Amino acid sequence: MNKTMPFILVLMCFISGIAKADSFFCESDWDYMKPPLAADEYEAKIHDILKDITENQNYYNVPEQDARMYRILAESVNAQNIVEIGTSTGYSTIWFGLALKQTGGKLTTFEIDPERSAIARENFKRAEMNDIITLIEGDAHEEVLKLSEPIDILFLDADKKGYIDYLNKLLPLVREGGLIIGDNIMTDLADPVYVEAITTNPALETVVIAGVAYTIKKRSIKN
Repeated sequence: MNKTMPFILVLMCFISGIAKADSFFCESDWDYMKPPLAADEYEAKIHDILKDITENQNYYNVPEQDARMYRILAESVNAQNIVEIGTSTGYSTIWFGLALKQTGGKLTTFEIDPERSAIARENFKRAEMNDIITLIEGDAHEEVLKLSEPIDILFLDADKKGYIDYLNKLLPLVREGGLIIGDNIMTDLADPVYVEAITTNPALETVVIAGVAYTIKKRSIKN
């Protein structure tokens, strides 16, 4: 089992004072950390593909528990358009794809490395998600300028120093009530300029838990 704690359980651990100082999990919660369950044959097939990616493809991807949370968030907000910066081999993309199969939405993902792009495309084909996932190979700093549709979820998991550039270019497209998820927001990895931007802008609400920043673009309050 992947021992990376989903962010809500980490919060509970720290509140209760039982979290270990050197880890993102508390042992008392292991009884509740069950593997994902498939609702049907298709979902079971996707789980097998995801397991294969984590066990046999030696590239960095997000932990399973984080990816499952992203799927929950995407389905909860009825996401119609997700933008992902940093495909890797498509692990988190496919988890988002499970949500989009339910919401009828689509996802555009950006990857600069040709080898990772090729592997990801094959994974999307295996997952039968080519109809909802578009992979753009190239420099996302330039390619995102071609986007024009409203974004429900923006997921950042690429060059950390580039997060602020992606934010500046894509925040205008993120709809009110839309989410921005930034991975690797930790002391030794996070760009302080990005952290400052998402935590001091009154139009945004951000929490950073277990190395992931969750930001909502606030809706206008009507008096």
